[in-house]
Amino acid sequence: MSLAATAETGARGAERAAGDERPAPLGPDSLTWQCFGDLRGLLLIGRAGILQNMHPAIGAGVGQHSDYFANPWNRLLRSASPILGVVYDGGGALATGATVRDYHREIKGVDQHGARYHALQPDVYYWAHATFFESQIVMRELFGRPLTEAEQERIYAESVQWYAQYGLSMRPVPPDLPAFRAYWKRTVEEVLTLTEPVRWSLDPARRRDIAAPYDWIPRPVWWALRPLVMGGSMWLAAGTMPPVARAKLGLVWTDRDERRLRLLGRVVRALWPLLPDRLRWFPRARRGWERVRREQRAR
Repeated sequence: MSLAATAETGARGAERAAGDERPAPLGPDSLTWQCFGDLRGLLLIGRAGILQNMHPAIGAGVGQHSDYFANPWNRLLRSASPILGVVYDGGGALATGATVRDYHREIKGVDQHGARYHALQPDVYYWAHATFFESQIVMRELFGRPLTEAEQERIYAESVQWYAQYGLSMRPVPPDLPAFRAYWKRTVEEVLTLTEPVRWSLDPARRRDIAAPYDWIPRPVWWALRPLVMGGSMWLAAGTMPPVARAKLGLVWTDRDERRLRLLGRVVRALWPLLPDRLRWFPRARRGWERVRREQRAR
């Protein structure tokens, strides 16, 4: 059997292994509902994108099968909404998970090391999910109330339930939080590398030409915001990613940078509760909360 056939067979087998035995979607009593749709996550979206794209298979898939190079911010934000739906869509979360999964069916090819890949290979798909889970902990640590160890264990268990909504093999999923931490460390140290999408993202000359994420943003407004959005997101990514990953990318992070990051965290932590509720959630998450409130009033 060819490597290409092996990759595709593994992807199909991942779905067969899961069958239809998917648990109920997460609900509003979960910590994930409290954390994942929080708009402070935007501060880490560049970090999550880089960590995902440092995986050779994901980096190759993004570079070969998406419009990332034409409009990276649109690609990141466009991908976020359906993934949020797997958490916040209530009774529709299973269908949303299947839609997200099926979007990746034809994403396959050869990575920069000459290895065949398929986006639905369990180890590949789970790494992207792992970055979403781990980002919640980092977001709360830096910009909110840090999660306790017990809360981290709870939200990890919820992330397993969340991942099961995709109907893929659970083989790569660590059984508990300590095992996840070992998996995370091993992947960062042994798997992640500098891929073409990441190299492109880190090039200051490229960042000067990046288009606005949405056409409705006036060009003069984006021209003014672009240095802050691009420079700020890359600075935050450099400061918040694992030191090993930072070193692999040749990024510099000074003591002064660290002090500025901690100051930013204190400012965000102090001002966030003052914002109206509608400004503190991603739209998909906000709609999920609104649906729950409507259902509660109807009882």
